[in-house]
Amino acid sequence: AQKGIVVAEGFDYEIIEKMNKPHDNLSLLVTLKSTGEVEKTVVASVMESLTVDPDNSSDWKRLKEIFVNPSLQIVSFTITEKGYNLKDNKGSYYPAVQADFEAGPENTQSYIGKLVSLVFERYKAGKLPLALVSMDNCSHNGTRLHDAVVDYARNWVEKGLVEEGFLSYLEDPGFISFPWSMIDKITPRPDGNVKEMLREEGFEDVDDIITSKNTYVAPFVNAEEPQYLVIEDIFPNGRPDIYDKGVMFSDRETVDKVEKMKVCTCLNPLHTALAIYGCLLDYTLISEEMKDPLLKKMVETIGYVEGLPVVVDPKIIKPKEFIDEVIGVRLPNPFMPDTPQRIATDTSQKLSIRFGETIKAYDKDENLDVGDLKIIPLVLAGWLRYLMGINDRGETMELSSDPLLEELKFQLEEIKLGDSEGYAEKIKPILSDEKIFGVDLYSVGLGERVESYFGELIESEGAVEKTLRKYL
Repeated sequence: AQKGIVVAEGFDYEIIEKMNKPHDNLSLLVTLKSTGEVEKTVVASVMESLTVDPDNSSDWKRLKEIFVNPSLQIVSFTITEKGYNLKDNKGSYYPAVQADFEAGPENTQSYIGKLVSLVFERYKAGKLPLALVSMDNCSHNGTRLHDAVVDYARNWVEKGLVEEGFLSYLEDPGFISFPWSMIDKITPRPDGNVKEMLREEGFEDVDDIITSKNTYVAPFVNAEEPQYLVIEDIFPNGRPDIYDKGVMFSDRETVDKVEKMKVCTCLNPLHTALAIYGCLLDYTLISEEMKDPLLKKMVETIGYVEGLPVVVDPKIIKPKEFIDEVIGVRLPNPFMPDTPQRIATDTSQKLSIRFGETIKAYDKDENLDVGDLKIIPLVLAGWLRYLMGINDRGETMELSSDPLLEELKFQLEEIKLGDSEGYAEKIKPILSDEKIFGVDLYSVGLGERVESYFGELIESEGAVEKTLRKYL
């Protein structure tokens, strides 16, 4: 074949050696429909798989050949949000990044460093154009990739390791572009039930592996049916015509609006609400929660009643139809093994975008009243109740990881189930923290409401369900 996809793994080389190559770069997509129907599709578009490993001389040589080939149009990335960070929490460059800055493009070891050295090969081959497309699920992903790539080039220029023209090449979208994208498709780890189903149908080789870097891979991928990929249409070397494959191309502003629609209103806030109350009420599957009339009404209210009046409308996707699909098809899908415990991870980092933006929009709009928000504040109160680490039956429960977990638990540790006073002073510093909620909840008039809800949620065992029943 003259065209196809090359898989290049820059972090966990075992994926290539133990999964891609033994299976001739073929994999099976298992689409889990909410009706119970399972669709199986062989993915045969991968022509080659390589490790992005300078110590693997044959793979590294082949990657250089690919990067200097004029026909290369796109290099896409799914490296997680953390993959674009060059600095630690204290603002210092990671040692591997700093070492690459000193070594220059011939001796890179870090992920982005290896990428930039390959792009440098393309520059030397005649300033050939290319699109570098982040497909990670984070806002303004193209800018994050651009900033990381340019940081390397700038350091190399300052040290005289590359010529200044390389930096100009990276900064000119006529040569190198960094389109924004919005991707939405839930793809959990390889599921044991799917594996057994395939085995019963005659697939012999379905065993998954866990690599030494703790990556879960299998000869199949199980995923939900709904899927969205919107990409900013800026491809200096052209692109395949993949409209018919469901990919939408638009301008940057539209990509941003689709992202905001999903993250601030139509999907992510509903997910977080189900995560918090699902954990408190001992659920282990999102789909099971959607059978609970209270929890279903909760997400309907957050989405349709409180969210839609301020939703950002991207036009290419209708927000109301998107929520219809989320609530009617995606969340209740019993074949998607997604858990509230997984979604509850890092909640302190998510609340400002998932709920704070809606609160701010109500606060700014003269025709809307923040006081009309009843269920979003109930979710925020539920999060504080969750952080106590006690479920609605009064039993200890394990909390999902969160960078602020220890600090928040410390602030709440003196609050006990049954407390009728004294708790408000202890939660005030949290509720007024703009870094967590995007706003000071007291300054917008919601702090006291969250306090009041929290008081009801801690009245006794069973108070969580009782409070939900009262307000829904």
